[in-house]
Amino acid sequence: MKWFNLSAIFKEISKIRWPKKEDLAVNSVQVIIFTGIFVIFFALCLVVISAFLTNLGVL
Repeated sequence: MKWFNLSAIFKEISKIRWPKKEDLAVNSVQVIIFTGIFVIFFALCLVVISAFLTNLGVL
């Protein structure tokens, strides 16, 4: 396995640009807000579909 050696792995690891704390905090808040929006969207879809099916007499 010529392509696999530890010095090449450590060289590639040193090239990684890790996020700063501020960037990580901003991205985390964005993910939480986006997830909350999806929760509200799917809850509203469930309410609308349930009301529609109740009016049809299916539920």
